[in-house]
Amino acid sequence: MFTKCCLTVLLCAAAVAAESPLACNLKALTPAERARHSALSRKLSAAAVEKRELPDGLGFRLSLTGVTLPELGEWIDAERKCCPFLDFRFSLEQESGAVQLALTGRPGVKEFLVADFAHVGARN
Repeated sequence: MFTKCCLTVLLCAAAVAAESPLACNLKALTPAERARHSALSRKLSAAAVEKRELPDGLGFRLSLTGVTLPELGEWIDAERKCCPFLDFRFSLEQESGAVQLALTGRPGVKEFLVADFAHVGARN
């Protein structure tokens, strides 16, 4: 019984230790991929018509006149490489409406996102 309990604790500790840090891994993308990701990030930022805090992250409403679905998919693919700690959810509104994008994750992710996306939704 004690051995089974110790094994469970060790497996849980190993799973926690295996989590990636809450920091972007800039080496996950090549220089060309980083440049493309940066350009897509600017497009997504410009397409954001709403930003709201969620209990575990941030939610965005994006206009499809400012960004295409393939571009959103490309951005998510690159973002997953450099920030593997993020969870992504998106939905499409009816009648060719906007895209709802949620970025969430474990404790600490919301604070990371709030700081990283502070400029999104800010209009001059």
